[in-house]
Amino acid sequence: MKVVLYMAMTANGYIAKEDGETPWSDAAWNNYYSIAKGFRAMILGRRTYEIMRKIDEFDKIGNPFTVVVSYENKKKEKNFNFVKSPKEAIALLKKKGFEKVLLGGGGSVNSSFIKDNLIDEIYIDIEPLIFGKGIKLFADGNFDRKLKLIGVKKTGNLVQAHYEVKR
Repeated sequence: MKVVLYMAMTANGYIAKEDGETPWSDAAWNNYYSIAKGFRAMILGRRTYEIMRKIDEFDKIGNPFTVVVSYENKKKEKNFNFVKSPKEAIALLKKKGFEKVLLGGGGSVNSSFIKDNLIDEIYIDIEPLIFGKGIKLFADGNFDRKLKLIGVKKTGNLVQAHYEVKR
């Protein structure tokens, strides 16, 4: 299964402010919607899921089959499934017949997936912003990965880098 991470972040590596706010440009949101609509399945962390659910973000991206990685026990809801680990998320998606999935954060979930060597590609939209505090692209952890640059796209003040995660 191909796992593609997509995130917007500040120039200093934050994907959100401490309170979860993501004041991204229209260009970043348009890139996100464009990429997300190309996937029938996505994986999120609990906090990202709750934020997206609160602002009806799932309708905007076509209501993909969504797997939420959370240590909390939650019951399956329409189109939303809850699991406790990245490997459990991948197993569920494979069982459902998905061949590719969009990983949409947050930082802790991103770290769990990169630690388990489960990310194949990364799209990063770099916003011309700096936050003094916030949520990092990858939460601190014991992992190192090499990336191969596949492409770069500039839209207004936004730069998008597309990488392959080297195995």
